[in-house]
Amino acid sequence: MNKLARVLAAAAPLVVLAGPATVPARAAGTGPQSQPGWPLPVDDSLPYGKVMIDRLEVASDGETRMVWDAQAWYGDDYRRLWIETEGASAVDGGGGELENLDLQYSRLVAPFWDLQAGVGYRRLYGPGPDDGQVYGLVGVQGLAPYLFEVDANLRLGSGGDLRADLEAEYDARFTQRLYLQPRLSAAASVKSAPGLEQGAGLNTVALGLRLRYEIRREFAPYVGVEWQRFFGGTGDLVEAAGDARAEVSLVAGVRAWF
Repeated sequence: MNKLARVLAAAAPLVVLAGPATVPARAAGTGPQSQPGWPLPVDDSLPYGKVMIDRLEVASDGETRMVWDAQAWYGDDYRRLWIETEGASAVDGGGGELENLDLQYSRLVAPFWDLQAGVGYRRLYGPGPDDGQVYGLVGVQGLAPYLFEVDANLRLGSGGDLRADLEAEYDARFTQRLYLQPRLSAAASVKSAPGLEQGAGLNTVALGLRLRYEIRREFAPYVGVEWQRFFGGTGDLVEAAGDARAEVSLVAGVRAWF
């Protein structure tokens, strides 16, 4: 009996430790043992907002340009109001392009995917062509398999000008602070718009690589390179304005959010 008592005494702590582990952990307010009035673990109906400056950079291919790509949103996890803008302007005052200034409403339609609809404006300005366009748009934005960030839109402007654009990015992590970001963007249109240097068909494709270092999560400078090519009628219009169909630019800038 003394030997059996000693064995049981030695095993008792193990029984005590193992017992609670067999009961699955449950979030407060959702488990079978929750009490009335307990709050849910996450309240996803509260509104909040974010401003994201994805690119604020200087690009040079012989001509120096300031390039921006930013967005801001406010809402909850299911419904949000978005403002997005993207464009480039020559540093020497030689004109530029407001590629888009969009106001959109979004609705979560699947995990990590938002359906968006709204209105927008784009403009080409400078010593050459100077024209603008208002359009309606519908698109999707979200996180594709393998963590590719995707933003795709259809834009319908005046006169039946239908245009599609796509952007995709991927963050390859080297360390907790160092990232290499490949980036693809492309645009195509059904009709030509000479005032906007836009031909029918495939307009442009751009491929970029940016190496960034997060000094803080909210602030990350980067350097990189980007190749861009204009196709078809768009290339003809670009050449007529004195620019090349293809160009390679060195870029340096900062990514920030708050």
